[in-house]
Amino acid sequence: MNTEVIKESSMLMQKEMIARNYDALTSTQENGRKVASTFVPGNLNELIMCFDMLNNLPEINAIQNGMRKKSGAMIMDAERHGHSEDVCTYVKADIGQMSKGNIAPNGKPMPPPDLLLLSYTGCFTFMKWFELLRHEYGCETVMLQVPYTGDGIITDNMRDYVVKQLKEEVIPAMERISGVKFDIDRLRENLRRSAAAEDNLVWVLESAKNVRSPIDAYFGGVYYIGPIFTAFRGTQEAVDYYRVLRGEIEQRIEQNLGPITPEGDMPEEKYRLVVEGPPNWTHFREFWKMFYEEGAVVVSSTYTKVGGVYDLGFRHDPERPLESLAEYCLGCYTNRNLPNRVEMLTDYIEDFQADGLLINSIKSCNSFSAGQLMMMQEVEKRTGKPAAFIETDLVDPRYFSAANVKNRLESYFQMIEQKRSQSSAA
Repeated sequence: MNTEVIKESSMLMQKEMIARNYDALTSTQENGRKVASTFVPGNLNELIMCFDMLNNLPEINAIQNGMRKKSGAMIMDAERHGHSEDVCTYVKADIGQMSKGNIAPNGKPMPPPDLLLLSYTGCFTFMKWFELLRHEYGCETVMLQVPYTGDGIITDNMRDYVVKQLKEEVIPAMERISGVKFDIDRLRENLRRSAAAEDNLVWVLESAKNVRSPIDAYFGGVYYIGPIFTAFRGTQEAVDYYRVLRGEIEQRIEQNLGPITPEGDMPEEKYRLVVEGPPNWTHFREFWKMFYEEGAVVVSSTYTKVGGVYDLGFRHDPERPLESLAEYCLGCYTNRNLPNRVEMLTDYIEDFQADGLLINSIKSCNSFSAGQLMMMQEVEKRTGKPAAFIETDLVDPRYFSAANVKNRLESYFQMIEQKRSQSSAA
């Protein structure tokens, strides 16, 4: 059995970028930099960088521990301290990590945050999470309240409300904590770099419209979105990364290659899927293998949109810096209503010539999973394509049943084959 994981240059590049961020975070006593903790959806990295602050994202820490098989013990430790089994496992992994010395992936202690920046974009768990962290660290918390787009549109009043908070609450707090004066021209430069990276990310994700697809937009997509969803959007490093990534995908298209997997190029494309919901991190490679061994490639996923729905046209705009940050937060996937999400999934199935929709529902993610069965039924009705539902968890290994997931996937692929037979016979 091959145990060496095959990776492209861009995958290694983003791995090094994330490692450098952890090295900077764990060196704050030497470099004197302040740390802002914030979440992936609605994160204001371009603004954070204006104050020379480092960005530490709790979900990314939990994902790193999940992929390293360390999150299970952290979660159980949090439960022993009174946290319910029903609580989001990202939260419990984070709390458990703190109780064990808060050690970063590089083996060094994580610094306490100087600012908890809660950009609220639809996940109610975020508020309680930062309440727990504020109690632990005693640091300042700033909440950017982002109105929910219940009617599916961003109004001028919504945008103005977010901009007002940026001007009157968020930026003054960052100036005070960092000791750095806000420079809007610096923000414009960061936003200009963001837009350049976003252009190439969208090109990469759209490349899956090719039959065969050169990418997997769910498992492979995890690597693609890493820099832009975390501490690198707005940096030259992100611009360079997405230029390299695009070059790799262009080459794969020219050579008529499918996605790269941990075991090399995927030999055959039998099923084209759209996937809703995050992946499981504790068994990430095993989960992915269940797909590529069956010739199933994910051509589009909503998970690759949680940090920004760029494929629908949004770009960070240096000409409208604060308004652009507001529109980014308002337009996040987690802040969109269910009809919007159904429309997105329906369009993905049609635009990417997918065979159907698969939902991976996350057991401990009550906020995000609500409504998924309704979404599945509605998408199935609109497209006429079969849909299926599996359940795992983010970083709790107790809720990944390999046999159960594999059985459901195999049944789903049979459904697709049956649907094809019916269509060819009609």
